[in-house]
Amino acid sequence: MADKITSEQRSKVMKSIKSQSQLENLVSRELWKKGFRFRKNDRSLFGNPDISIKKYKVVIFIDSCFWHFCDIHGHRPKTNQAYWDRKLNRNIQREAKVKEYYTQKGWHLIRVWEHSIKEDLESVIEDLSNFIIAAKEQSRKKNS
Repeated sequence: MADKITSEQRSKVMKSIKSQSQLENLVSRELWKKGFRFRKNDRSLFGNPDISIKKYKVVIFIDSCFWHFCDIHGHRPKTNQAYWDRKLNRNIQREAKVKEYYTQKGWHLIRVWEHSIKEDLESVIEDLSNFIIAAKEQSRKKNS
């Protein structure tokens, strides 16, 4: 099925998509309140993690249900399915490469689904806090 807008209009729409989502901002704001200091969308790190703490080798990715094809809420658009299949599969393959990279380098990686944040932000923040604290303790043990 043909697209209803021109390629120039589509390009303008895609360029307007921000690199930081409201969910990322919500999670980072809550982590900051808890006293964690981090970088957002650090382009110097592989895969541009949404939140990173280099000191403790922590990377956090916040995955939207659509773009990362969540088993529960992810859906495939009905139009231009070949394009979307390629696009979503590339995203999945990229996630696997990112996971492998950080695992091999000894980093602590965690992914948080959009629906988890929307359903229970408090629980997600608690889990992330515990994750960061555990990474911090592990880092201290290695450096002692």
